[in-house]
Amino acid sequence: MCGIVGLFLKDKNLEPELGALTAEMLVKMSDRGPDSAGLALYSRDKKFNRKITLKVVCSKERKLLYEALNEKKKSDYRIETRANHITIFFSSSKYHLIMNIINSRAIQFQVMSEGEQIEIFKEACPPSDFVKLCDMEHFAGTHAVGHTRMATESAVTTLGAHPFSTADDQCLVHNGSLSNHNTIRRRLQSEGQKFETDNDSEVAAAYLSWKMMNGFDLRGALSAALLELDGFFTFLVGTNRGFGVLRDRIACKPAILAETDQYVAFGSEYRALTNLPSIDVAKVWEPEPTRVYFWEL
Repeated sequence: MCGIVGLFLKDKNLEPELGALTAEMLVKMSDRGPDSAGLALYSRDKKFNRKITLKVVCSKERKLLYEALNEKKKSDYRIETRANHITIFFSSSKYHLIMNIINSRAIQFQVMSEGEQIEIFKEACPPSDFVKLCDMEHFAGTHAVGHTRMATESAVTTLGAHPFSTADDQCLVHNGSLSNHNTIRRRLQSEGQKFETDNDSEVAAAYLSWKMMNGFDLRGALSAALLELDGFFTFLVGTNRGFGVLRDRIACKPAILAETDQYVAFGSEYRALTNLPSIDVAKVWEPEPTRVYFWEL
């Protein structure tokens, strides 16, 4: 089941509305995935070129982290919070300093994402609750990838929710089921890849990251996935340049694309796109099986 949404903005004038547009798209897919929801949003910061998003559930531990960071120069970083998610913006030259501060306090945290542009937020709750809790409507950026989950392969947890990020500025959301994910997982583990869940979608994300670390571009990595990943799938993959779409040979998992001069949008169903500006004049089509689609900045 599951619901997938994505929005890639061509028109910079729409960037302040990225969060509001994708949040509404996500909520419209609630009945396809009521268990959990997540969004990966991409944006550039004018001052800092690196960011890390953490989930720290305990409020006391969030306070400890704030105190530890405030012991350093505030000019070295900036913090934004969305519920129990904390995004720290900093310069890449300060990476080890920031990581040492994070690890210097006895706090439990989960790394949602790292990179120059990506921020991932996800919760094990209905999509409408997630959107309100994390204030997703107020986010400016260039593109976004989202997911509503109906769990079939693994537990309903935050770590099990999508998007999965297995490399800097990369993420994947997936509707479907892979039959050979355990075999691929063992192969990737032998290559040094690490996994946090038993979710088959995390394996797909890690596979694509591994291929790209070995010289493939996203188009090539997705093409290779057709040969090596068995099962049913619709993938939507985000990078700092844009996003890519791939459906398996049978293409039984629904997908729809729409494009105008202002944006490219993806949804598991057309109703996810109906709030978008000028959707009535958009080019709308169903992506072909095995064809790789990709849009980039």
